[in-house]
Amino acid sequence: MKKELRLKITSGFIILALALFATGCSSDEGNVFETPDDPDKENPDDPEVEVATLVFNEGDSSNDVLVADASGEVGTAVPGRVIFTSTATTQRRMYITQNISGGGDMPFNNFNLGDTELKKALKADGSIDLDGATKKEIDFTFNLPVPDIDNGEIVYTFWTTTGKGDYRDAAKRLALGVGTITVKVGNGTNPAAELRSFTDVQLFAPLQDGSSETFFSLLNETVYNINEGPEFRAFWDFGYYWTNGDKASFSSTANYKTAFDFEVEGFEPSAEEDDAANETLNEAFFELSIKTAAQFDSTLLSGELDAIVKSENQSFTNMAVGDVIEFVDNYGKKGLIKITEIKAGFNATDFIQFDVKIQP
Repeated sequence: MKKELRLKITSGFIILALALFATGCSSDEGNVFETPDDPDKENPDDPEVEVATLVFNEGDSSNDVLVADASGEVGTAVPGRVIFTSTATTQRRMYITQNISGGGDMPFNNFNLGDTELKKALKADGSIDLDGATKKEIDFTFNLPVPDIDNGEIVYTFWTTTGKGDYRDAAKRLALGVGTITVKVGNGTNPAAELRSFTDVQLFAPLQDGSSETFFSLLNETVYNINEGPEFRAFWDFGYYWTNGDKASFSSTANYKTAFDFEVEGFEPSAEEDDAANETLNEAFFELSIKTAAQFDSTLLSGELDAIVKSENQSFTNMAVGDVIEFVDNYGKKGLIKITEIKAGFNATDFIQFDVKIQP
């Protein structure tokens, strides 16, 4: 039996017609945001259908709607409408995150569009490229999935930026927003938050051509080549390096050039990159933990790391297998790193391997 979502629209919006914004991100014909017809879905053009709607008007905020609720069935998708109108500000990208049962805001770009449309609509970091008339006025309805959970909330967050933004910091180059659409499942109560965990992460010693997988993102558990910098620097949290003096070492992205003064292609923004002069890099702070490797393994809940205090150290050197390192990231999330293997040296095949646990 399907789980029912017991909700109402708190924004009070009854949608009589849904307008899709036009013009794509190139000279190709058609609208990259044209939602494919699905006969099995409710028709949002039906005046009886209530659609959770966010409204931001830069010129007149009197009718803004920052928070809305949606209703639907688990395992389906619900419509969520976004109306962003700017006057002086140019909207260049839209960012959307999804947070399931308090598990943390994650990038969301599952718009149920075909592969061709997605390639035209999305930037490399997963944000929506707003082109043409959409830079001033956006009116679009997304299909928002309702995951199969027993109880809890699914929160979708929307905002636009004037350039390359940051999924973990909506204030970065913010144009309009931030607004949220919330779907509650069952009693709407999220379970106790568990730590996000990932194992066997490998970072390699940096190479001058930038081809080494040297930086790690706590956002999406992904290792990045340094020369992937232009779109993904905001994802990087810390990197790895090796010297004869410091041995195996971590450094925050912001501190990396100070800790390891080695010219690497792609690490620093070039003059050709969008808003290069205002590029910011993530900080992270490290400290040796008193926890053992066994205690690392048994730590499961987010609250167990609340006692970690942010240090002043943006690098950590002379690491050894078995070390457990506490950290606080750029966004205040606390976590642990357990070193599991080190292949000493600064050649292309030399690396460090570790496990991570971080608050959602």
